[in-house]
Amino acid sequence: MGAKRVKVVLGIDFGGSGIKGAPVDIKSGKLVEERHRIPTPEPSTPGEVAKTIKELVKHFNWKGLVGCGFPAVVQNGVVRSAANIDKSWVNTNARKLFSEVTKLPVWVANDADVAGLAEVKFGAGKGFKGAIVVLTVGTGIGSSMFIKGKLYPNTELGHLEYKGMNAETYASDAAKKREKLDWQT
Repeated sequence: MGAKRVKVVLGIDFGGSGIKGAPVDIKSGKLVEERHRIPTPEPSTPGEVAKTIKELVKHFNWKGLVGCGFPAVVQNGVVRSAANIDKSWVNTNARKLFSEVTKLPVWVANDADVAGLAEVKFGAGKGFKGAIVVLTVGTGIGSSMFIKGKLYPNTELGHLEYKGMNAETYASDAAKKREKLDWQT
């Protein structure tokens, strides 16, 4: 008899204004329980964010695998950039930190890459074999890119230069709020 496969993971999204979590059925992509949101601590240092992650795990009384979408370049669980989070994250092993604080196995990857993987598996990208670009718009602009189903991780297209600044300075949800703009979301 083979090992039992995990079907539900606690999904966590670390965003600039909120850290959200919910158990997710990884076979269907659907939430198993209602999402819970906790404001992102200020400053968003590793220790403070780890406390919030632990609080989300406790909220759901979670005992299994945890997956965390992280708003930065992440390589093998290690944070390599910090455009919209506290600079103290650079070179922090987020996977190790979150695993230690929760006492659970935690997988950490770039948030837009994770969103893109879900879109390719469950959304408009399902079954498409060409090039796919997924953009996430929040405090910043995240991106993921797929060619023939292969993820090219950490593309960070929101950080392309436009008029001498990051493109997300002009087009993110933070820019919309700052400039009091109105567009359909």
